[in-house]
Amino acid sequence: MSDSVDLTGDGGVLKTTIRRAKADAIAPSETLPLLDVHYEGILAETGDVFDTTHEDNTIFTFELGTGSVIKAWDIALRTMKVGEVVKITCKPEYAYGSAGSPPDVPPDSTLIFEVELVACRPRKGYSLGSVSDERARLEELKKQRELAAAVKEEEKKKREEAKAAAAARIQAKLEAKKGKGKGKAT
Repeated sequence: MSDSVDLTGDGGVLKTTIRRAKADAIAPSETLPLLDVHYEGILAETGDVFDTTHEDNTIFTFELGTGSVIKAWDIALRTMKVGEVVKITCKPEYAYGSAGSPPDVPPDSTLIFEVELVACRPRKGYSLGSVSDERARLEELKKQRELAAAVKEEEKKKREEAKAAAAARIQAKLEAKKGKGKGKAT
């Protein structure tokens, strides 16, 4: 969709927008530092997925700027808005460095993350609205995730049905060929 943006000036964290957020979408801030994200982490060298929330349709929550995630995430997610999906390419010094993260991430690995910023929230104790507003937000988030899971399941079912139909057509052709060769000689 767009060119990569070098967020660190040294090529250490590159951000490529896959899906833009709506213009009025909220962004992380001092009052909204708790972030809910959906992501997939890939080893750049091999293309192997080493971590994902897609398999079990979970949301990962962390507080921005506290060192609870790799440096690249603290840098890149500050620049995002809710609803945005980006690809973050991070050099080892902005990821797990020379230590890696055994057993999944080898030392000195460049990582690629596809990240969707799902929500920005205040720290516990801060009030941005009523409890019912928060409950409604969480319910809506749950509905969105369930809908996405249902769509994926339906797509999987359609693929399986198409495979079964193709196999049945092949089997029918084979049976038809067998039938032509019998009983013709007099």
